[in-house]
Amino acid sequence: MDGVIIDSMPYHFLAWYEALRPFGIRVSCFDVYAKEGERWDKSLKFFLDDAGIKPTRKLLKQIFSLRQKIFKKYFKRFIFKGAGEFIVCLKNRGYKLALVSGTPTEEVKKILPPKLWRLFDCIVAGDNVKKGKPHPEPYLQAVKKLGVNKSACVVIENAPFGIESAIKAGLFCFAVTTSLPKEYLRGADVIVDSLDEITGVINKKCAI
Repeated sequence: MDGVIIDSMPYHFLAWYEALRPFGIRVSCFDVYAKEGERWDKSLKFFLDDAGIKPTRKLLKQIFSLRQKIFKKYFKRFIFKGAGEFIVCLKNRGYKLALVSGTPTEEVKKILPPKLWRLFDCIVAGDNVKKGKPHPEPYLQAVKKLGVNKSACVVIENAPFGIESAIKAGLFCFAVTTSLPKEYLRGADVIVDSLDEITGVINKKCAI
């Protein structure tokens, strides 16, 4: 979702930056973008550990609550050009669709437009798995829910952890350079600069 369908990563960075700043922790865009797709609690524990701060349950809850408030305050929904049309076309052509995100379910519902939410056959959110990306569990769960063979699946990712998760799950993975440059996405099978390039590979009739 984030960084592939919705151009939300700048807001995620701002939310993390502002929520961690009172604790003397400074994160860069790369720090946040590189961990995109990971469960929020794991990312937050990493940032705290890296700063030498003990990640107690109370502190985790406090910072994440602040992060959510900041994100909600500043977030403006921008769908990447052609993303909505791409999803609609795939659905109309009979493809089964799964959304796999490290974002909690309730946040996915707020970020993803209802008209797109309804097009997915299943949604695997961060709070639906025990081990988030880069572990393969999220994508393996999606494959199971869709009831398809791994060989019939294609993943579209934008971040290293998501790519690693897909590859470990045994799935073919496209990476799109919406968040990070190509050198950070080399684990993917194919790297593209936009969804336009993927449409021709999957189904030329879905060209945007």
